[in-house]
Amino acid sequence: MSIAINHTDTFPKILLHHAKTIPSHPAYREKYLGIWQETTWAQNLVQVSSFTCGLSNLGFTRGMNLAIIGDNRPRLYQAMLAAQCLGGIAVPLYQDAVATEMVHVLNDAQIGFAIVENQEQVDKLLEIKDQVPNLHTIIYEDNKGLADYVDSFLHSFDQIQRSGEVFNGDHPDFFLTEALQTEPTDLSIILYTSGTTGKPKGVSHTHQNFMRAAKEACAFDHLTYKDNILAYLPMAWVGDHLFSYAQAMAAGFTVNCPESKETVMSDLREIGPSYYFAPPRVFEGLLTQVMIRIEDAGYLKRKLFHAAMAHAKKVGTKILDGNFVSLTSRLLYGFYNLTIYGPLRNVLGISRLRVAYTAGEAIGPDLFRFYRSIGVNLKQFYGQTETCAYVCLQPDGQVKYDTVGPAAPGIEIKLADSGEVLVRGISVMAGYYNRPDATIESIDSDGYFHTGDAGVIDHDGHLRIIDRAKDVGKMADGKLFAPKYIENKLKFFPFIKEAVVFGDQRHAVMVFINIDFEAMANWAERRNISFAGYVDLASQAAVYDIIGECIDQVNADLSEDDMLSHAQIARFLILNKELDPDDDELTRTRKVRRGFISEKYAVLVDALYDNKDEQFIEIKVKFEDGRDGQISGNVAIRNAKKIGGLVR
Repeated sequence: MSIAINHTDTFPKILLHHAKTIPSHPAYREKYLGIWQETTWAQNLVQVSSFTCGLSNLGFTRGMNLAIIGDNRPRLYQAMLAAQCLGGIAVPLYQDAVATEMVHVLNDAQIGFAIVENQEQVDKLLEIKDQVPNLHTIIYEDNKGLADYVDSFLHSFDQIQRSGEVFNGDHPDFFLTEALQTEPTDLSIILYTSGTTGKPKGVSHTHQNFMRAAKEACAFDHLTYKDNILAYLPMAWVGDHLFSYAQAMAAGFTVNCPESKETVMSDLREIGPSYYFAPPRVFEGLLTQVMIRIEDAGYLKRKLFHAAMAHAKKVGTKILDGNFVSLTSRLLYGFYNLTIYGPLRNVLGISRLRVAYTAGEAIGPDLFRFYRSIGVNLKQFYGQTETCAYVCLQPDGQVKYDTVGPAAPGIEIKLADSGEVLVRGISVMAGYYNRPDATIESIDSDGYFHTGDAGVIDHDGHLRIIDRAKDVGKMADGKLFAPKYIENKLKFFPFIKEAVVFGDQRHAVMVFINIDFEAMANWAERRNISFAGYVDLASQAAVYDIIGECIDQVNADLSEDDMLSHAQIARFLILNKELDPDDDELTRTRKVRRGFISEKYAVLVDALYDNKDEQFIEIKVKFEDGRDGQISGNVAIRNAKKIGGLVR
């Protein structure tokens, strides 16, 4: 395979480049049986070429689509690359989706070949195989539990790779010839939207879409092959594909795959990545863990922690951004860094971070401020599946809590008359897969993608996202209503996991709350409050009291916001079940399906606005084993307060 690679504009070409220039540097690490196993770039090339040849032996050819289902595993990323080396297109699916949810994507993408992680995913595909007529080949990566599966269409990864090794030996030029045929304008991946408002659509991206976005982003944050990242988010999510695949390929840095979902936090601490990406819910979860620990600590430790946090709030971000801070304040910050901030970052596994990003949903400003104040260079990333998750980037020293930064290199942004954000540039999709009608609706004649987000651009050229354009409404008096903005402020509190805000065309703002069971249970146990489970805990008067205090704080913040001072929360309730993707209340990326929830829980919405003190409701639920069930009971409703009295 000795050939000069003049361009690195496709994923196969950049694989060849790294295997030649940094052959001994680890491309992947995988935690297996408690030990980190390394795969170098040279080994990666050998393994990818073997699987590519084996896949070709099975009949996979240029233009075909390969479904990929499973947790983050080096061999699943290699399978993605192998399909691209053959001129094929990778189609990752959410591994936690139930079998019936996969049918639409598998059929829409015309999937004939699928590679899955383990028996669980094999069983899902076998369950729906008669509903997916094109599916004829299933490859599994982990063979545990599959020894007795004898169907001719089932193949192990090892089996395919061995056949590829033989083929490679007999046809030494095949892999290289195929890999170099792939063009930058060829499709590389189809990522499906979350389906918040309808059936998911396949977003088609070319090699150059992701490669150009990845290279620009790496240059922006000075990322090199010496960096490393923890890959733990779904491969089907655009954020993982940009950070753990495209950027890793562009820069050549190491991708670490955790042993399991349960070990992510311990693996994070072991790895200590230099580069980290997580959606707001993960940062919320980390903060929740911190606050639980603090509540369990002794009086003096709690006192010291809160004093340190108060000082961090005053000067932490100024120090991080290189702004002037007095010597006294710097010295005190240094003391707290040794005693509080540093150990805290170490416990969270983020002590070696040079840069961290969050995206997917807007992060609450308070949550954003917390991390930056303790020395974490956290930035907010804005983008969508249709834009490779690449639209805006926040430059060091210019990070604002209420914006997502200026347009990223290679991107143009403008606002429509309606306030909708329009995007044009290197990362905009080729189109929706087999949906030219939807493509025309989303990309106008000037090449601008209509994001569906409402925003404003400040005097520094930074974009501020207000909400989804379709969700931004007006209250009965004509004033602005932005539910997501309020929800994000609520979710800063460790006791609140989800919030759903109502108020469009209404006289007042109301909210459903999902408590964070772990955080709230810990709080209740310390106060000797007995409870039998989530439903019981959510109905406790003391729990309503603490949630009411959180809402009071949000109302106080809103009262100082010129745009949303009128949108303070009037009344609230705590749902007697957790919102769940399996019940269609959330997408697989945990975005609230507001319209569905308002219909499903219409009796509770009505009760909020009818000034009732409680409301009986029966809710259909789906248990983890697939059985349907029902939860019923009375849900209490409370009034919220603002400065000066009751919100009316």
